[in-house]
Amino acid sequence: MPPCTSAFNLPGNLAAKADPALIATDQRHFAAIAESLDRTLTELGRELDAARRAPARLGQEAVERDVEIRRLSARLRTLGRFGLDLCLGRIVPADGAEPLYIGRLGLTDSDGRRLLIDWRSPAAAPFFGATHANPMGLAGRRRYRWTRGRISDYWDEAFTAEGAGKSAALEDLSAFIASLGGSRSARMRDVLGTIAADQDAIIRAPSRGALVVDGGPGTGKTVVALHRAAYLVYSDPRIGHHRGGVLFVGPHQPFLNYVADVLPSLGEEGVQTCTLRDLVPEGAAAGVETDPEVARLKSSAAMVKAIEPAVRFHEQAPTDGMAVETPYADLWLSAGDWAGAFASPAPGAPHNEAREEVWEELLTTLEDKYDGGDVPAGLLRRALARNQDLAEALSRAWPLISYTDLVGDLWRVPAYLRLCAPWLGSDEVKKLQRSVPDAWTESDLPLLDAARDRLGDPEEARRRRRQDAVAHEGRELMDRVVEDLVAADDSELLVMSMLRGEDMQDKLAGMDALPAAGPDTLAGPFAHVVVDEAQELTDAQWLMLMLRCPSRSFTIVGDRAQARHGFREQWEERLRRIGLDRVAMAGLGVNYRTPEEVMAEAEPVIRGSIPDANVPVSIRSSGVPVVHGTTSELAPILDGWLAAEGDGVACVVSLVKPDAMPETPRVRWLAPQLVKGLEFDLVVLVDPEQFGAGVEGAVDRYVAMTRATQRLVVLTADA
Repeated sequence: MPPCTSAFNLPGNLAAKADPALIATDQRHFAAIAESLDRTLTELGRELDAARRAPARLGQEAVERDVEIRRLSARLRTLGRFGLDLCLGRIVPADGAEPLYIGRLGLTDSDGRRLLIDWRSPAAAPFFGATHANPMGLAGRRRYRWTRGRISDYWDEAFTAEGAGKSAALEDLSAFIASLGGSRSARMRDVLGTIAADQDAIIRAPSRGALVVDGGPGTGKTVVALHRAAYLVYSDPRIGHHRGGVLFVGPHQPFLNYVADVLPSLGEEGVQTCTLRDLVPEGAAAGVETDPEVARLKSSAAMVKAIEPAVRFHEQAPTDGMAVETPYADLWLSAGDWAGAFASPAPGAPHNEAREEVWEELLTTLEDKYDGGDVPAGLLRRALARNQDLAEALSRAWPLISYTDLVGDLWRVPAYLRLCAPWLGSDEVKKLQRSVPDAWTESDLPLLDAARDRLGDPEEARRRRRQDAVAHEGRELMDRVVEDLVAADDSELLVMSMLRGEDMQDKLAGMDALPAAGPDTLAGPFAHVVVDEAQELTDAQWLMLMLRCPSRSFTIVGDRAQARHGFREQWEERLRRIGLDRVAMAGLGVNYRTPEEVMAEAEPVIRGSIPDANVPVSIRSSGVPVVHGTTSELAPILDGWLAAEGDGVACVVSLVKPDAMPETPRVRWLAPQLVKGLEFDLVVLVDPEQFGAGVEGAVDRYVAMTRATQRLVVLTADA
């Protein structure tokens, strides 16, 4: 923004707010911010160019260089994306100190004066948390609404008589509340500046243990979850990017698409986001388990724990000894030697990777038995390693296993399943068998995940062996080259002799190392995991997440009344059962999204099936009643919506996509189970009674209805 352009662009009906007495201080501060932004962007660009031009490094130096490049790039993107609208608002301390301006990121001028306070810092907490009951040391607060980089409205709030004054913005908080119902788009809109005190208290809560955030539709659970992720990365030294970071788990891909802009807009690009399907390679193509009883059996934590005996079945030391022939001597490997080698890996070591440890222990045991005289170094071990009978015996007793084969065998071999899950009845074992073992469903994913973790990569041992061989050959070659260079050095200072130094040898050796396999970025471990729509997770699915978070530090966001398969127990009881015993509860009871006209119709829908549902109270009214009609009216309703002024988004919710759907980005179709966590200006339910019976149908109807921020239309089948 050019320095001569005002940051304020208030419409004519807000002319009173353009009084210089009200905005002059802001104008001067924004001019300083603009100057600092230009300087900071230039400096960051130079630093980034210098970091990228820096010579290639090895080891820790390479990691630190990459981290610095990512940090500079992320800050450049955030500053370049927002400009002056980095500023959310200002707070005026009651002690007469200068106002503090709150931003998405911190910003200083060339003299070190703080122009913007990062919203996550303790100094910024009163901007979000102050209330009239607890002003937190404030005399006043101002929030801005930005439109295309300029302020189109602002609202003042006074906490003391001295802070009230005569501001044209003081009586407009009702307009501020109404602004929460503004038009939606395909991505979640920016709400950082409108976070309420109850939400902020949860965002800033301590991270130890599990924090459950229970709230009904429109209470801002997802807003809290996303902002809490960004807050913890910034503020908690146990969680930041260098300490494991944060994993954010959403219910489905349309939800992740919807919230994709939120974390980058908060200056955080290092938080991993995924659905449960994304945690296992087979998740993308997995189907839905059509048999409810099979889904129930596979959803238990006990079934996931059957993976351990399934793996141990393939780790049986031979009970007979064998003779191992070499060119130097025939050596005897007893049953006790086998047992000792099989006990050498650490408990819980990945099966496929531990096999290499067993192999090395067997070779060492046989080497120790040799007493037939001198053999050139390494020759006996190489001869043992090439013994085909020994290798085949190990492969039979400790085979390399694919995790998909392991789980598939449970559904293919009844005796194997009975051995690993002895609590199952014969009818249950039979029910779990299937003709195509690898026809994976969502219910199989937790077992596949557990097997994948317990077995490890079958290629890892081979890859490590190849890398060690290449490194060994490289070191031998480097040693010969160094000795030749030293021998030929006739300089007075014998400079080449420095190549024999330990540090230089380490650097030279590292130059020929093969690159390691790329890490699975979703495998963890993570320092903290945030789970949205957590009421839907089964015990087996919870184990997938606990596997990735050894610290048991979770933010768990959900609504028991929105659980499609019912949620009769309390959160503490559910979480204690799967191993989370340090649980704190927080509640959200104010509906900021759904107008009271919609909630008045949605509440009876859920209360009929779940009488104690946590139905939040709406704080705003749209003035538009819910419309009822027949499915034949769908086309004219959508045509009228598109013809009216505005740029909002509508969603048609039905089991099957209607033929009357127009081809436009402003109108979407989604099945009932895919609307959870989303919001739309207009929601049209098509034949909602067909969504299903019982709790599942009631939840789907309730969730779909409460996605509306302005209008709801319910269409039933034509008679």
